[in-house]
Amino acid sequence: KQWYQRRVPITAGEIFDAKAAIMRAFQIAKKRGVSSRGAMGDDYIEFKEFRFFLLSLRQYFEYWEAFARTDADGDKRISFDEFQDAQEKIEVWVGPIGDMEGEFAKIDKNGGGIILFDEFCEWAIAKNLDLEDDDDNIVLE
Repeated sequence: KQWYQRRVPITAGEIFDAKAAIMRAFQIAKKRGVSSRGAMGDDYIEFKEFRFFLLSLRQYFEYWEAFARTDADGDKRISFDEFQDAQEKIEVWVGPIGDMEGEFAKIDKNGGGIILFDEFCEWAIAKNLDLEDDDDNIVLE
């Protein structure tokens, strides 16, 4: 297979569903450096930030995929039951978790009883989350 051939085609609906991942990558990229266009430039990604945006986008898409695989009912929130039911696959991504209830409480920073995507991302970054079936090891020819 060539590096540019996708294993699974992405539909437009899937891209729209991943809006949270795209926004996180955009926000992180635009904060990467001071804009050369003054105050107006902070609302856009400049050429010098674009590569970082693409790298961030790839990473946040991976977090989004992990989040979606854990969110069994698709409501864009992870309940404790969903988190606990996904323990086996989560441990493949981040390593062993001894106390699922304690881990859930650590992730749920606002104490709302659910994990939101932003909270999940902070945890995923800290845990160095890595999906087992992504394309990290692709070699570009």
